[in-house]
Amino acid sequence: MQEPEAFTAAEQDAEPEATRREAGVAESVRANRGWWDRNADEYQVEHGTFLGDDRFVWGPEGLDEVEAELLGPAEELKGREVLEIGAGAAQCARWLAAQGARPVALDISHRQLQHALRIGAGFPLVCADAGALPFADASFDLACSAYGALPFVADPRQVLREVRRVLRPGGRFVFSVTHPIRWAFPDEPGPEGLSVSASYFDRTPYVEQDEEGRAVYVEHHRTLGDRVRDVVASGFRLVDLVEPEWPAWNTSEWGGWSPLRGHLIPGTAIFVCERD
Repeated sequence: MQEPEAFTAAEQDAEPEATRREAGVAESVRANRGWWDRNADEYQVEHGTFLGDDRFVWGPEGLDEVEAELLGPAEELKGREVLEIGAGAAQCARWLAAQGARPVALDISHRQLQHALRIGAGFPLVCADAGALPFADASFDLACSAYGALPFVADPRQVLREVRRVLRPGGRFVFSVTHPIRWAFPDEPGPEGLSVSASYFDRTPYVEQDEEGRAVYVEHHRTLGDRVRDVVASGFRLVDLVEPEWPAWNTSEWGGWSPLRGHLIPGTAIFVCERD
């Protein structure tokens, strides 16, 4: 794994300003690599119990791949070569390995992958940008991404084209993102998060920036239609679009996700795509 880049005191200590402005590919990559390196420890402490060490959870609702089988029946995963993109501490890859699959866990954050090593990884860990996958054509049978990469990239089609390139014909790519409708609502778990506050059609990225205007975190909005068009334009066939309902057992909050909001509006969209 490559070492993380150094950050200035301003990037590390200053309270960022939240705004909506344009942010290109290079700025988004730099900002989000830095953000995840700086916040990986806190993220794993806060969400590690919910995610587990070897569960495959698609989002804050708690939809588990054991039940969903979006990559296919668990018994059919044995021997399959699977790429997890935006793997974090590689919980999903660890579950895949337990089913007999041969996963590779990729993340842009060196620190996130250090947590994967801490928990234990008997499979390759790769620190790289999802827009430039360091693998040969047709290297994998399956690919997956649970809230990894796609919400944070300025050019999602570049990522999708790269994933298609490294998949074998007939390969499946399943990825989850924040449901696009959430961009019209405040990111709050309580009643204040139930009133529309912005245009759903405003694609301007959400940016947190330092005192000099440099982005330190970027998230990109695509409408549901945009996501479908991105998938199709990148050479995939959309097999299914899953919008998980909030289950009765899940009483936890995760940022703007909560039982209150989850019972009323969708929080996650999962795209099931195949390369013909």
